[in-house]
Amino acid sequence: MSHSALYSAEDCRELDRIAIEVFGIGSYDLMCRAGRRLCDAVLLRWPQAAQITVFCGGGNNGGDGYVLGRLLLGLPGKQVRLVAMVPVAKLHGDAARAAQDYLAAGGEVSPASDWPALLSGSDLLVDALFGSGLSRPVEGVMAELIEAMNASALPVLAVDVPSGLAADTGAALGVAVRAALTVTFIGDKRGLYTGDGPDCAGQVHLAGLDVPAPVYARRPAAVHRFSPSVLLPRLIHRPQASHKGSAGRLLVLGGDARMQGAAVLAGTAALRAGAGLVRVALGQPLRGLAAPPDLMFETVSDTAGAAGWLPGADALVIGPGLGGGEHAANMLEVLKDYRGRLLLDADALNALAEKRYACPAGAVLTPHPAEAARLLGCSTAQVQADRFAAVTELARVYQSVVLLKGVGTLVSDGQQIRLIDRGSPAMAVAGMGDVLSGVIGALLAQGFGAFDAACLGAWWHASAATWAAAAQGFGLMARDLPDALWPALAGEGVNAGI
Repeated sequence: MSHSALYSAEDCRELDRIAIEVFGIGSYDLMCRAGRRLCDAVLLRWPQAAQITVFCGGGNNGGDGYVLGRLLLGLPGKQVRLVAMVPVAKLHGDAARAAQDYLAAGGEVSPASDWPALLSGSDLLVDALFGSGLSRPVEGVMAELIEAMNASALPVLAVDVPSGLAADTGAALGVAVRAALTVTFIGDKRGLYTGDGPDCAGQVHLAGLDVPAPVYARRPAAVHRFSPSVLLPRLIHRPQASHKGSAGRLLVLGGDARMQGAAVLAGTAALRAGAGLVRVALGQPLRGLAAPPDLMFETVSDTAGAAGWLPGADALVIGPGLGGGEHAANMLEVLKDYRGRLLLDADALNALAEKRYACPAGAVLTPHPAEAARLLGCSTAQVQADRFAAVTELARVYQSVVLLKGVGTLVSDGQQIRLIDRGSPAMAVAGMGDVLSGVIGALLAQGFGAFDAACLGAWWHASAATWAAAAQGFGLMARDLPDALWPALAGEGVNAGI
């Protein structure tokens, strides 16, 4: 089992089928293994919890809850209250067997109507309502229960997937449980790590249930969490004979009169990310900003002025602070004949959505959800409802590598998807995207391919923000990030060897 692989609900159903039909593992045996892992989680995470209330639905997720209830019976200092949100008489298959085994062991079941009274006095709630196959909004009494669980301020253990969360997309289906811990089984569910997933799942623990590795080989995952281990050595080791030219030359096109700071942020980040030389083209002379003297500035008033710098650039970033006026039109004209490494961000993406120019194939696009919606001609809500589908479609339509920002940033080239499973809510501040563009631009200038540069840049950017936020909290500013890039690597245990 790869701990980087992320699966859809259908993937996990197929993994279950292969384990059962091909490798002969009993389906009820898998359910009992899941219950044991849940019991282990309770004892390790909440050893002092005396009153544990388990809410069981009607499917296998509820069956896992019944197994957990049976295993907790009779343990010293533990009292189990199990609420059957679907009557035991209506259960089928393994879930029915799990319920009967619980009752045979001396367990008692409370009807669904008792749930309001049973919330009070609990030390721990267990959400075993819905499994990974939920695809419709939660309604009625189940929705009321979930809202009450969330409002109770009690810790919640979610079974496989927090009820109400779409396992495939990370979108909350109306209302969703907000758990402190989610124990997910056999395959890590991709929706736990993007969109609403992280807020709903809390800490995630993957329990493989001792399923043999050949099961996973028969169902490869299309989505993986990004690991920088292969790319980092190339980033941190340079020949002793390196010079500024061999370290990469980046050109940043942006910064109209009102938003020059965006281009300065991108350029500064590029320098800190290791680019040897960074030129920044602005619509007007730099005014009122303290910019690193290491950056080279040029005022560009026409297309010819911008194009004159292209032959000396290894990569181009266009968009930070570009605006939408004449300066933007001059800069965008440059793209007609540019065939090098390229990143499009911010106003360059808006111009692309307006069809003011054609996207060069192989570029890196870095939209946030609203920009992605404009590029796809849909709503932001539709993008967020299925971020995986959105990033794949963007990559296909624009024949580019697309980095879809947000919680659980996604990178796709149309064939594969990498998820960046780090970052901080302190990143919710203006200018963060400009810094990201500079970091990725520097990696492009240093010779990284578009997909690798986007993945590594997003991971590095998020790692730096997490590191810096530990000191700055929600007062983190985008300008804090460039100086945090290399300390963040040290915090990851990476020795730069400089």
